Amino acid sequence: MSQNTPGHSRGLKKTHKATIAGVAALGAAALTLSLVPGNGSTETEPQALNTSQKVAWSYDAGSPQAKALAASVTDQQSTIGLKAKQEAAAKAKAAAAKAKAAKAKAEAKAKADAAAKKRAAEAKAAAKAKAAAKKRAATKTAASRSVTRTPVFANNLDGWIREALYIMDKHNIPGTYHGLHKNIMRESSGNPYAINNWDINARNGVPSKGLLQVIYPTFKAYHVKGTKFDQYDPVANLVAAANYAADRYGSIDNVNSAY
Repeated sequence: MSQNTPGHSRGLKKTHKATIAGVAALGAAALTLSLVPGNGSTETEPQALNTSQKVAWSYDAGSPQAKALAASVTDQQSTIGLKAKQEAAAKAKAAAAKAKAAKAKAEAKAKADAAAKKRAAEAKAAAKAKAAAKKRAATKTAASRSVTRTPVFANNLDGWIREALYIMDKHNIPGTYHGLHKNIMRESSGNPYAINNWDINARNGVPSKGLLQVIYPTFKAYHVKGTKFDQYDPVANLVAAANYAADRYGSIDNVNSAY
């Protein structure tokens, strides 16, 4: 057996098998080779190959190295596919969560809007009911005050004159206590049932009647609503006569003789 010269690389024999310990990337800094001796061969020490040296590679699909490489590629592809599926699932889950949150937000807003609308309608109805109740109370109070303030008049000449003046004031009919009283005393002396059966009116079939001696056509024409439709009623007679005198003379106060 020949000796190798120190400092030189030992030659590779055909019986040697090369095992590539690791491939980082072709053209990397260095490849480490382990040389396995054949039968009866002297073991050789691993040598470093320069990056400039070419490595002959014979691909054998059935070799352990090829199988390991194929398995590694398959594992990598599986890992990439699994990661892509996980990312897609995460995106779908996030989109579903976002859609669910948006839906929940929209439903909450719709519910809040409906509640606000209901409260507004209830408040409006309550305000309307309150206003109606207030109006009814005011009407009732006004009616009550009106009834309360209506004076009670005595059933005599003084009371009849005062009640007539009270009604005349409501209907804007002018006249005073003195104007009514002086004409009453001249016409009937205060007798509400006085009747004139001898003058021209009597001869014409329409005698003068009552405190101010009013004939029926005049009483009917100048009767004031709210008083009795009766010539002998003292208050109705006074108010109708005062209404007629206001129309013809300006006021009962201006009448000083038969009218």
